[in-house]
Amino acid sequence: MTPFELPTVSVEATLRFVRALGTHRYVAGRLHMIHAFVFEALGDEAAGRAWASTVLETVDIASRDERLWRRSTDAELLAVLDGFWTPGARSERAREALLGLLERAELELPDTMPFDDDAEEGMHPLLVDAGWELLPLMELREERHRGAIEAFGEPIFFEAAVFDEETSIPSPSYLHELTALGPAELLFGANPEGNLVAPFVLWVEGNETYQDYVLRGVQRAAKL
Repeated sequence: MTPFELPTVSVEATLRFVRALGTHRYVAGRLHMIHAFVFEALGDEAAGRAWASTVLETVDIASRDERLWRRSTDAELLAVLDGFWTPGARSERAREALLGLLERAELELPDTMPFDDDAEEGMHPLLVDAGWELLPLMELREERHRGAIEAFGEPIFFEAAVFDEETSIPSPSYLHELTALGPAELLFGANPEGNLVAPFVLWVEGNETYQDYVLRGVQRAAKL
């Protein structure tokens, strides 16, 4: 996958970007998995709080048991990022609660900087794993997806890309995946001034022309 780095570290702009990733016409599906610790730390305002409280009473909270993650919506993902990163009393409470949960589970705080790609493989617990799948090129339609089709230039170039997709084994994927978020990212990823401590990275996979067109649209929608 290829990293796409946001041109800003503003939390507000990052949230607009993430929101735009889920609302454009090229989204085919999404898979956002959020850990019970996150919903529990956000408190009663979190949509998954009741589920999280039940799970944390029945599952080994220090484990990697798959029941500790819940498939979530775009709105829930945005609420999590907002709840931990937007400065204010709410994010302070969320971070304090998350620290308490990590202590309860006897899980040590990471000794890595937030958003360190090298730390992703050993991240535990993984708190937010989120991403979107885009429509295959063969499913694009002139009346609805004219922009992406025309981004290839001459029609023959788009037709060639579709042919490559149809004949590839395995079939290519077109993905947008957020950088993995663990304790370091949610606890220390944003500062009181409303900025992330490092640039936010989206991981991208798929045809370069297609991805370039979609991401330019996402940035426009997010006013970046």
